[in-house]
Amino acid sequence: MGLNKGYVLLPQPIEEEARKMLEDAGLEVVVAPDPKPETVAPLMKDAKAIVLRTGIYIDEALIKAADDLWTISRTGGGVDNVDLKAATAHGVIVTSSLGVNASTVAEHTLSLILALFKQFFLLDREVRKNNFKIRYKNYPQDVQGKRLGIIGFGQIGQILAQYYYPLGQTKILAYDPVLPDVVKTKFSATVDFVSLDELLKNADVVSIHVPLNEHTRNMIAWEQLKMMKPSAYLVNVSRGGIVNEKDLIKALKEGVIRGAGLDVFEKEPIEEDNPLLELDNVILTPHTAALTDECVVRMATEAVKRVIDLFNGNEPEKIANPEVLKLEKWQHLKKRA
Repeated sequence: MGLNKGYVLLPQPIEEEARKMLEDAGLEVVVAPDPKPETVAPLMKDAKAIVLRTGIYIDEALIKAADDLWTISRTGGGVDNVDLKAATAHGVIVTSSLGVNASTVAEHTLSLILALFKQFFLLDREVRKNNFKIRYKNYPQDVQGKRLGIIGFGQIGQILAQYYYPLGQTKILAYDPVLPDVVKTKFSATVDFVSLDELLKNADVVSIHVPLNEHTRNMIAWEQLKMMKPSAYLVNVSRGGIVNEKDLIKALKEGVIRGAGLDVFEKEPIEEDNPLLELDNVILTPHTAALTDECVVRMATEAVKRVIDLFNGNEPEKIANPEVLKLEKWQHLKKRA
């Protein structure tokens, strides 16, 4: 199935290795000067495929602006910056690099957890202020014996559990209401699967690994934070909207929990007047858990491979809206073995 007219649109540049793969496959590549909707909209008309990072939300208006859009391929694991309903209604296959960044995100999460227990950020700050006597305050804690609670036990949560267990040497708590029993059985020696309330009440550090949707928005708010131990930490590397930020700020200020490690925020980039910036019991990173040199290349090349697969008449991997395949226009696709 050759391209008569049309190209692969990049609302933001992607890694050179990935772009070269598209060109080597004989596909024309168009890069938007910036990812603003008003800049991208006029380029949609002849776009057959979009390789999408996080800088723009592809809404129905943008999808409608295309004459014959085949696919939107996300470099990241989430598809929350695509109007999935609109894409499906217009016959557009949406895919993501789900799982490609799992070990990288789990590493970042573990690093935040360890930094919180060991209080590196506080100690670093005090040493720079010439306060060497901070060493006598015994702020760091042992990790051994501390229980980790994982909300959402998908690929990232499972890898995190495997990384953390040898350090904590105590059973991990996990909450995931849609997890298949076969996974629970596999982890039964190291993980107790419990209710959300039980996890919050008993964990020494809680880490969030769920997608953002109508079920998970504000999943952790004041009521949930109050259930946590005053000595506990909260870590969020998933999406900002899952934690009610105002409630978290109040909890951090009032000592309801001991601290937090956040890679994601309700509004990104974080706003200049966000009170989190003034708090010294929170570590902030700029939505960077998956953004290592190695991982960004891997995410981009996987996103591009799925586009090339589709142009070669093959069903791409990791389709977020599989119901779209029932349409007549996709009946020719060769199924995966």
